[in-house]
Amino acid sequence: MDFRQHYNLAGTHAFLSASKYHWINYDEEKLDAVFLSSMAAKRGTELHDFAHQAIRLGIKQKQTPKTLNMYVNDAISWRMTPEQILYFSDNCYGTADAISFRRNLLRISDLKTGVIAGSVHQLEIYAALFCLEYEVKPATIDMEFRIYQNDEIDLYEGDPVQVTQIMDKIKTFDKRIETMKMGAMP
Repeated sequence: MDFRQHYNLAGTHAFLSASKYHWINYDEEKLDAVFLSSMAAKRGTELHDFAHQAIRLGIKQKQTPKTLNMYVNDAISWRMTPEQILYFSDNCYGTADAISFRRNLLRISDLKTGVIAGSVHQLEIYAALFCLEYEVKPATIDMEFRIYQNDEIDLYEGDPVQVTQIMDKIKTFDKRIETMKMGAMP
């Protein structure tokens, strides 16, 4: 049998793919909900890409109380770096939407485009990763976290104790994972 080649589809997955077989049990209502959710996730990715480029290029948006505009304009005003990877190990790293560290102030901003509420814990993890990677003690800096969602900005002051606890957990869990990778059970 000479199978047809679909080179343009290599490495992709169809919405109704065999590897995501749960759709065979959906009714039309469930199909609609899951598909619309996947489209919202795709739009969120596109909005993050747009925001990244606007911040990188310094292109401010119209001054409106819209989530994306406020996020982009604040990040540009504070000279934040968009989409910055923060790395501790191959087991623990993440990408902060926007981050800056100036005058002993760590700012981390998160753009949320979906309906699931953002959590300050995500930003605390980014702060822990920053402190681990750049060997900064959380108690020696100020931290400001912002979540941009639903045309609002939630502002949090970073808690050095909480960030330190997360740093300790990252180190402990990373060692445990490395031990398990070597075939030894903890």
